[in-house]
Amino acid sequence: MTSREFFHKFNSTYVWGNILAIVILVLMLAIGVRFGLDFYTHHGESIVVPDVIHKQYDEAVDIMDKVGLTIEVTDTGYVKNLPPDCILEQSPAGGKRIKSTHVIYVTINAASAPSLVIPDIIDNNSLREAQAQLLSMGFKVGEPEYIPGEKDWIYGILVNGKHVQAGDRVPADAVIVLQVGDGTREISDTAGLNEPEYEDVEVEEKMPKYDEVEEYVEVPVDENGNEIEEGHGKPGTGGPGASSQLGLPADPSSSKPTE
Repeated sequence: MTSREFFHKFNSTYVWGNILAIVILVLMLAIGVRFGLDFYTHHGESIVVPDVIHKQYDEAVDIMDKVGLTIEVTDTGYVKNLPPDCILEQSPAGGKRIKSTHVIYVTINAASAPSLVIPDIIDNNSLREAQAQLLSMGFKVGEPEYIPGEKDWIYGILVNGKHVQAGDRVPADAVIVLQVGDGTREISDTAGLNEPEYEDVEVEEKMPKYDEVEEYVEVPVDENGNEIEEGHGKPGTGGPGASSQLGLPADPSSSKPTE
């Protein structure tokens, strides 16, 4: 192909038509991206955020709708002197400029005070440690009540004048009163020093009674088994007093009255 033929084809309407179509397409894409992004991102648009602090939630929703903003509850709190569903916090704050697509996050007031669990601090912590732990958990700690005991040692917890134990739930706005030792201890308060009580146990000495002792006396007998009277040296049954002389009980039947 000669150069003349090449330029001749390049000057054809078909080639120039395709080039023109490509240029138009690129321009349309550039214009679309430019204005499309501005429309999608709301470029240059800003809305002043209304201040809805201490307003009721329903009223705050209506106020945000009028300016094209949406509202969303993210948390609850509790303020005793404010009504339930009252707006406590909002983000972004009132007066700031934002786009219409931005969401306003709010914290509303709960209908009742949330409850908190009493930690295990009774007879386990000092006054300073207990106060730090309770405050970090959100409790309100009042002035301690001092009782006889080791100095600054926790002996009990009072809520509204009643004793509570570890694990009990109390309102978050309740005032915690700690019962703390004042450094003195009465004898009755001393733990573990009471003398043990012993039961009186009667000990019986098992000694042998003399009237229960049996006495055995050897009696001499001959080769035929007959008793030998003491002092006679020959067999015989002996007289009535023989057995008594040997220490044996006398047989009453052997004694006859003397005529």
